[in-house]
Amino acid sequence: MAGEKNVGLVLLDFWVSPFGQRCRIALAEKGLSYEYVEENIMATKSDRLLRSNPIYKQIPVLLHDSRIVIESLIILQYLDEVFPDTRSLLPTDPSERAHARFWADYVDKKVYGCGSRLYTEQQLQAGTEMVGILKTLEEELGEKEFFGGEHGFGFVDVALMPFTTWFESFNRYWGVNVEEVAPMLAAWAARCMKRESVSKSLYSSEKVHDFISGMRKDAGFE
Repeated sequence: MAGEKNVGLVLLDFWVSPFGQRCRIALAEKGLSYEYVEENIMATKSDRLLRSNPIYKQIPVLLHDSRIVIESLIILQYLDEVFPDTRSLLPTDPSERAHARFWADYVDKKVYGCGSRLYTEQQLQAGTEMVGILKTLEEELGEKEFFGGEHGFGFVDVALMPFTTWFESFNRYWGVNVEEVAPMLAAWAARCMKRESVSKSLYSSEKVHDFISGMRKDAGFE
């Protein structure tokens, strides 16, 4: 990946992972160059991945010289702390930092928790739940340009933005049209996509939908 600072970073990742995409966006925002290593986690996981993350055996994993950092939100905070001369994702005020961490955790527990049911369930009930989640996020966004408010594009934006590539599948499988149920959130996503760090780190909604469709077929839902 393109970047300005060569600092011995390696990212073990999988192309469609929203968690890996967070790390790619963050690295791009900070202008940090790194080696990208695609892990075929749908087949046989590499020895390097299993050695680096023996507990969860999952991506993303950030290797920084001899150091190993796992879990996407932890990786984002690590990058902020280790490279303080780069653009910070978290604000400086402790209460604002705590607020951002809360909403990033909400994304993991609610957006991913519900959205991942695209892979495993036919039930439309998940769509109703997702509408409520999207509306809650839109209420938190309010009239702000980004979730970071005065801080600008930041931690919560990076945490949530990869999941916007699932919006097309929400619509096709659950009838959840994000532009209709949460128009300000849809406008936020469009603004974020204008950032080079985002547009070059994410795949198209159509390509992501094709992947989700394949997973559903493997699960016997299509």
